[in-house]
Amino acid sequence: MKAIKSINRCLLTNAIFILLPLCLFSQDLIENPELDRKVKEFLEDNRYQWRDMNIPAIDGQLLFDIIVQNGYTRALEIGTSTGHSAIWIAWALSKTGGKLITIEISERRYNQALENFREAGLADYIDARLADAHELVPDLKGPFDFVFNDADKYWYKNYFIAVDPKLVVGGCFTAHNITERRSRYSAGQSEFLDYIRSLDNYKTIVNSSGNGVSISYKQSK
Repeated sequence: MKAIKSINRCLLTNAIFILLPLCLFSQDLIENPELDRKVKEFLEDNRYQWRDMNIPAIDGQLLFDIIVQNGYTRALEIGTSTGHSAIWIAWALSKTGGKLITIEISERRYNQALENFREAGLADYIDARLADAHELVPDLKGPFDFVFNDADKYWYKNYFIAVDPKLVVGGCFTAHNITERRSRYSAGQSEFLDYIRSLDNYKTIVNSSGNGVSISYKQSK
């Protein structure tokens, strides 16, 4: 089993590097063993508690790897829920010297996410906003080099269109619950995937190791 996991991780890493843009944001990573220990303990203690539309850990690891391997520092998350994905993203940003803006519309989930960020030791790396992403995302100034979209699926294409001008060349736009399968339950995701694949300046793959994450690198303006 360990060997299989190792192989899968290697394939995932190779898939990420195949799509890497020509201009990378490489830099030395920041070492913080105490923070690493605290985050790992928090994730382990809560590994079976992430419900309420949170991502699975395997998808969190995927986001973490993309950010660290590219040295991204300016991240946006659309759809915080109670913060599982934001913790993985912010943990990666703690190593690159970056910060995350994350948006949640539910006050209950937002307040729980704030508590989780504090307990994980990552509050300083997260700018959490209680807002309607339909209204806030178009108003954000950016620029961003990493985006994770996990809000209302029928609005995926609209979120991307709003963020695209603020995503730097070499940046990465990711979206959750994306699969190659088509159904009436995935109409919004399929519309988004078809649209971003139609753009000549983006290269996109879908990683299916967890709940499905599209990974799109911006190659040019």
